[in-house]
Amino acid sequence: MSAGILHDIKVLELANVLAGPGVGAMLAELGATVIKVENLQTQGDVTRTWKLPTEDPSTDISAYFSCVNWGKKSIALDLQCPEGLEIIHKAIPHFDIVLVSYKPGDAEKLHVDFETLHLLNPKIIYAHLTGYGLENARAGYDAIIQAETGFTLINGEADCKPVKMPVALMDILAGHQMKEAIFLALYNRLKTGKGDYIDVSLFRSGIASLANQATNWLVGNCIPKAMGSDHPNIVPYGTVYYTSDNKPVVLAVGTNSQFVSLCKILGDESLSCDDRYQDNFQRVKNRESLQHTLKELIAKKERSFLLQEFKKFKVPAGGVFDMKEVFEQEEAIPLMMHSVNDEGKQLKGVRSIAFSMKDHTFATVPETPPHYGQHSALVLGDILGLTHEEIQSLIEKNVIYDRNY
Repeated sequence: MSAGILHDIKVLELANVLAGPGVGAMLAELGATVIKVENLQTQGDVTRTWKLPTEDPSTDISAYFSCVNWGKKSIALDLQCPEGLEIIHKAIPHFDIVLVSYKPGDAEKLHVDFETLHLLNPKIIYAHLTGYGLENARAGYDAIIQAETGFTLINGEADCKPVKMPVALMDILAGHQMKEAIFLALYNRLKTGKGDYIDVSLFRSGIASLANQATNWLVGNCIPKAMGSDHPNIVPYGTVYYTSDNKPVVLAVGTNSQFVSLCKILGDESLSCDDRYQDNFQRVKNRESLQHTLKELIAKKERSFLLQEFKKFKVPAGGVFDMKEVFEQEEAIPLMMHSVNDEGKQLKGVRSIAFSMKDHTFATVPETPPHYGQHSALVLGDILGLTHEEIQSLIEKNVIYDRNY
């Protein structure tokens, strides 16, 4: 088994929920050693308790927690007591990256802020995730920031109330920003030997991802509104239609030649010759009449036939699938992870690495998500050289917790 690209990188994760842990998960998949520090006073990452009714109520590895915690080791620690803080401070020289998701000012109160840790390790890369940036101490919640960055208002059907997206997109976007910044900081450290401080906020990440919806206002002077799956600049693009067997399909027709092929497949070539639909500008202007006609034509044919014809004539289209169907697709299978945990339970997950490289493979499946405090003694023994007796004493004083003791 080959070592990952980041096999010599050590990461200390002082982050919870999705954005920060998602960064740690990717680094772990790339081979980094990722130590997740969980708050002993709150019994660890809160997402351990975010369970579906279908899940085992006795497990501390929920479906939500498992989505961004593969490949990590968990240490349960009380940061608010002097001995717990001392453990972190002694460990910092052994690490390359620290991931934190504290509100501005909280890291300073706990004495795990950049200035403190940088004195202990000048090469440390400190990646700090906040809701709104360092000047605003307000806590960041994905659902609220979706609303405040405009996403909620432009999501959903035109005649419905605003709708939050069903994934924590602000967390995911901020996580991507943080990953990119970390790799830049690692590259810069190779040249300078110096660490760095990274500041990423959910709010800025959301604003930076508005893409054409932002410039539709800033350049086009048009305030975006909810349009369902329709695209404000292209027709027919993103709209969901139902076939004769009542199965949904979606189109992404962006060129005139694709539109001509679409009309041919649907059996109405005259549609592409209609002055109202001769180019995308006209199709956007006459959106309602075109959509009405397309819905009628698509409703006359079965989905399997349409998808086959769309593929044959290179018309961008696809089925609208549920999650079971998603992971039955050939292209999705390589992203699935299967492994057995220490209790003999079969666990499944999804890789966060969705790219490939010619000279590197990412086929190795990381360890399954850790139980709360599963590796406390192991980590403290390996990194700080603590003895069994010293670890036992820390457990008895409630400085740390280890599920194996």
